[in-house]
Amino acid sequence: MTQDNAVIQIEDLSKVYTVTEREAGLAAALRSLVNRKTRDVRAVDKISFSVDEGEIVGFLGPNGAGKTTTLKMLAGLLHPTDGLATVLDYRPWERNRDYLRRMTLVMGQRNQLVWDIPVIDTFELNRAVYRIPEADYKRTVDELTDLLELTPLLRKPTRNLSLGERMKCEIAAALLHRPWVLFLDEPTIGLDVTMQRRIRQFIAEYNQRTGATVLLTSHYMADVEALCKRVIVIHHGKLLFDGELSGLADRFAPFKTVEVELQNGAGGRPLDEYGEVLVRSPGRVTLRVPKVETASVTGRILTDLDVADLTVQDPPIEDVIEQVFSQEAIENEEG
Repeated sequence: MTQDNAVIQIEDLSKVYTVTEREAGLAAALRSLVNRKTRDVRAVDKISFSVDEGEIVGFLGPNGAGKTTTLKMLAGLLHPTDGLATVLDYRPWERNRDYLRRMTLVMGQRNQLVWDIPVIDTFELNRAVYRIPEADYKRTVDELTDLLELTPLLRKPTRNLSLGERMKCEIAAALLHRPWVLFLDEPTIGLDVTMQRRIRQFIAEYNQRTGATVLLTSHYMADVEALCKRVIVIHHGKLLFDGELSGLADRFAPFKTVEVELQNGAGGRPLDEYGEVLVRSPGRVTLRVPKVETASVTGRILTDLDVADLTVQDPPIEDVIEQVFSQEAIENEEG
């Protein structure tokens, strides 16, 4: 990735909150009036990365890692404590009008649709806010309606929509001005599997049609695996990994998962001699095997046991990311 093509550029970006602390009780409350105790919380800690035009990048981390704080700074909702950031060559927190017309922030389950009026009326309101020409507005609404299958929803008041229906309309409302940069914070949270898949398909299609740059947070690894070749992982505000999704497993997960289906059981042979037994049921076992030993272990299994089927897989991405966090915690303790 070259910085010459970077749409998003971050250098040592930090956000520190000062929070008040006191013990419970009336006496502590009175003491805090004259002797207030505070501490600094470093939500984002000197992170640096860039995102090229047209990329869809997964921005991953546990709750409290600093993901949403970072997106809010990039969207211009928060000022950083330190560091630099540019998006489309604008400083987001200056809230330049031209910048605001070229980006959007979608936060799962945060409602921007007006609750008591039909969805199409909220769309009209957004058209006026962004001063979208009538012809462009109609063309965009038609395109979004087609991509998201909104036709039966546009005349309904927002309060009458299901969560999945509302989320589709929320995304459409956020894209009426055809932004070049999308900050998507948990866009599929709370949705059923079918609706999650539909939203993922839409994001991919919108990216292909428009070339928009997307920075996506999600706790659903299916979202990340379907959309993102590259991921950025942060924890406690610090950047832990920036690279290809496949490289995350290569770097942090030194194991393979071996699933074995047996014809006539193990014949009394202890299966833990081949690896760590993760799941065992009649006729089937799942093992965790060191990556460097995978070839020799599978060879022994095929020789020793009556195997009906054998599958070797990389560990689930969720497990890989948990390994990243565990390794980071150990390094902090040792440091």
